[in-house]
Amino acid sequence: MGRTVKDVEDFIQEAIKNIRDGRDITSTLLTKLFVEINKANDADSHKNLGFIAAKYVETLQRSNEQLVKLTSILSKKGDGSVALTENTNKSTEPPAAVKTGSDPPAN
Repeated sequence: MGRTVKDVEDFIQEAIKNIRDGRDITSTLLTKLFVEINKANDADSHKNLGFIAAKYVETLQRSNEQLVKLTSILSKKGDGSVALTENTNKSTEPPAAVKTGSDPPAN
């Protein structure tokens, strides 16, 4: 049983929302961690907190890769009927993939 174009669009929008929500949480945690790193008075604390910060940055990098993959999948789906638009509400958010033109056939 194939999914309708509407189902696929809903899944894509949900995935993008989840990626952005994860980025927001990770950014908040990273900001709080930087405060703790600045408070740390010893090398061991700085080393341990730095390791955690690196993991948070890796998480942000993975979310960037997920957005790139989604964009790539969308651009390969059709005849180039995918356009990128910037969300003007937050300058830190990556562009969202938006469908334009005709829909590809449902599977």
